[in-house]
Amino acid sequence: MTTHDDGILLFRNTMRITDGHLEGFRGAIARAVEFARQHGPQLMVQTFIDEERMLAHSFQLFRDSDAVRAHWRLADPHIQEVMEHCAVERFEVFGEPDAEVAAAVRSAVGEQCSLTISPRAAGFVRFATGTAA
Repeated sequence: MTTHDDGILLFRNTMRITDGHLEGFRGAIARAVEFARQHGPQLMVQTFIDEERMLAHSFQLFRDSDAVRAHWRLADPHIQEVMEHCAVERFEVFGEPDAEVAAAVRSAVGEQCSLTISPRAAGFVRFATGTAA
């Protein structure tokens, strides 16, 4: 399946894992991602851990701003569990969220980390028609 949707949003969240919390973070992020796989509106979620630097990078792909709002309504308990083991260092939004989502991201991030919002220049999305693990 190939789609082209100007509303699509890609979030990249860079988190500093708290010293001594690597295994707790791994468990919490695995539970959060599994919940998103089963119930969330995301088109894709991938999390990567750089153990040497104690950083985690999470990527989430959303169809549009409505999907981001649905994610926030569903996922808050899981996000809170993950945040017990890390702090956000950088949050990047690729695409153009609507004004409400942009304001909510700015408010949530506050002054705790760096935030960038980068509008799309060009692109497309292609997904296999089968189910992915």
